[in-house]
This record gives sequence, C-alpha cells and structure tokens, in this order.
Amino acid sequence: MFQREGVTYAFHHMGIPTHETREGERYSPQFRMYTSDAECALLHVQYHRFEAGSPLPELMRTVPHAAFKVSDLAKAIEGKKVLLGPYEPIDGFRVAVIQDGEAPVELIETSLTDEQIWGRTQSGTQASIYRKD
Repeated sequence: MFQREGVTYAFHHMGIPTHETREGERYSPQFRMYTSDAECALLHVQYHRFEAGSPLPELMRTVPHAAFKVSDLAKAIEGKKVLLGPYEPIDGFRVAVIQDGEAPVELIETSLTDEQIWGRTQSGTQASIYRKD
C-alpha cells in the first residue's frame, strides 16, 4: 500500500460486502446499505449489504476493503482516485474511500476513541449515516 510522507496510517477495520441478512443490521437510507458487526476478537469487521439502486460505486459494493485511521485525510487522498467523500458519516469522523490498485481503501480522520465510534454507529446518535428522519 502507498504511504504519504507526513501522514500516519493505523489499521482500523475490515469491511466485507455480503448478500446475507445479518442480526443487528443498521440501515443507511443515504446509501441504501445495511451494516452489521462481526464477533471478532483480533480485529473489527463490518459486513455491508446493499439494496438495488445503492448509489455507492460497484467496487465498494463488491470488494472487501481495509480501513485506516490517518493523521491528515486531505494529504492522504491527494492525487488518488477518490470513490467517495470526503464526508462525515459520524460527527467528528471524516471519511474518504479511495481506489488503491483494484481495491477500495477507506481512510478515516478522527480524534474519537473506538468506543465513541462504535457506540455512535450502534445507537445512530451523532451518526448521520444511520439517522432515521
């Protein structure tokens, strides 16, 4: 994977597309996508199931992605093919998805702790991506 001078990268989670309905799914009307979390001890895994008509690029809907926390999102995506974003799906959590070779890679800039991040995604509180209007 590429690295940028002046940007730190730390692994955050894996995202895996699925066609299976899973327990505990959260729905994003914006992306027509359901997200669920896996019971993994070593790393955090999210499953993403997409409805027909999801506006997300095909690569994101069909290929697993790695996600990394970065110290400078703007610098990390500079000159890269951006598939999505930057945007703020969770308050205080900025994201962009780039294409690295044939794989999507999610880049995250945040000062939130993992407990705050996963708590907000589970509850939908301060998480516009899962907010029910």
